[in-house]
Amino acid sequence: MKTLLIWPILPNSFWSYQETLDLAGLRSTNPPLGLITIAAMLPQDWEFRLIDRNVRLETDADWDWCDLVIISAMVIQRKDFRDLIQKGVALGKKVAVGGPFATSVPDFALEAGAQFLILDEGEHTIPQFVDALERGAESGIFRAMEKPDVTQTPLPRFDLLDLDAYLAVTLQFSRGCPFQCEFCDIINLYGRKPRTKTPEQMLDEFEALYQTGWRRLVFVVDDNFIGNKRNAKVFLRELIPWMQARNYPFILLTEASLNLAEDEEMIDLMVQAGFTMVFMGIETPDVNSLAVAHKEQNTRQSLVEACHKITRAGLQIMSGFILGFDGEKSGAGQRIQAFVEETGIPQAHLNLLQALHNTAMWQRLQLEGRLLEGFDEYLGSQRSLMNFIPTRPVEEIVTEYINTFWQLYDPMAYLKRTFRHFQMMENRRPRSKRPISHHEVRLFLAICWRQGILRSTRLRFWYQMLAIALQKPYLFYDYFTALGVGEHFFTFRHEVRTNLETQLATFKATQTPAEKEEAPVYVTL
Repeated sequence: MKTLLIWPILPNSFWSYQETLDLAGLRSTNPPLGLITIAAMLPQDWEFRLIDRNVRLETDADWDWCDLVIISAMVIQRKDFRDLIQKGVALGKKVAVGGPFATSVPDFALEAGAQFLILDEGEHTIPQFVDALERGAESGIFRAMEKPDVTQTPLPRFDLLDLDAYLAVTLQFSRGCPFQCEFCDIINLYGRKPRTKTPEQMLDEFEALYQTGWRRLVFVVDDNFIGNKRNAKVFLRELIPWMQARNYPFILLTEASLNLAEDEEMIDLMVQAGFTMVFMGIETPDVNSLAVAHKEQNTRQSLVEACHKITRAGLQIMSGFILGFDGEKSGAGQRIQAFVEETGIPQAHLNLLQALHNTAMWQRLQLEGRLLEGFDEYLGSQRSLMNFIPTRPVEEIVTEYINTFWQLYDPMAYLKRTFRHFQMMENRRPRSKRPISHHEVRLFLAICWRQGILRSTRLRFWYQMLAIALQKPYLFYDYFTALGVGEHFFTFRHEVRTNLETQLATFKATQTPAEKEEAPVYVTL
């Protein structure tokens, strides 16, 4: 079976880092880990070609070559996902789809024409799909009633990737999260009982990646790396000597819940294992909004002190923030901005709240009759209006959002905040002896030119760069990388403002006079 694996185009968003990638001579942030894992689950006597459309587009020869097309996608890729399904069907190919978006909204793929839906987690549904093909089936929907044992997940097919095109390579240790945030779809997709791979299994993946010659960022893409704390610590204790023996060849980053601050041993193990950055869903400093979102784990301690504790230990924080919770008071955007400035967090991933399919929030809003149609084009990105009726005026929320995003990514504000964040870190990180790539040199020179010469930030830039180099040389690489990432946000904020102002004007124009006069009031039960 000649199989074409396709990863659709990712529109520009917070996570795309497009401007930064262009400066570094790279094509995409991360490869499609799901597809190269699926490739390892399929019969290995099949032939595979992987097309990441963010790296290169497939050719007519690729379409002519294949018997089967397998497409995976997230919600933000929905437009290209639909177009690819329709093209494959029009060319007479067998088209199979999977991934988080198809699993959450299978009707979308069916309406686009996909013949096979490989839903849920592939360890269970890929064998069902292969069996159906062998029986000569022309279509099928394959689902799993239980979650698979990820200790049986095979080694991803890294050989299918053009590794030099990526900013970071992805690995996965666990699936699932023990919490129940109302707006999050992770517990719907992967459950509330975190399942982890074995330390031996993970070290095999690290070793396989090491043997490819990769020596840059490795993103451990767990939705909550510390969801199973016991197993995470067992893995970290095995990973530390592996990293030490190879002079820390990778820069590690992951996602974790804020209760990481309650576990000093976990923090220390992560730092000693080579983790330098952690993404955390802080969401909002407003305690009432956290309660509405069922994010009680963020209310057990001072959010500011929790962030300071993690930062002091040597972990750079990347954070998620949201505007638009039910019952939210005016000025939430300003309060988020003040929090970001106080903690010095460089990358504040600010979003308007959106209801994702089949989440607890989606189901509640559906019952309340508050879901809105026609807001799907940019769903999943920072360029989309809310797809439901909020409890305060949409115009007020969106205006706050635009202003907050704009001010957070003012170049001077970003430089000052990033410097404070790194100055807070203590000297606890292990030293790495990995080689510096030409992509990193290219990015460094571009930053010096843009921020140190062209912009009005020039004096601040050189003062801070020199201070970090002299006072905290072990943080110099991470610091200039953070400045490089800032280039994406300095550009992207213009796109966010333009898109949202246009959508807001369209939304207001379509409202009836009665809707404009009536401010909806809802009681959250």
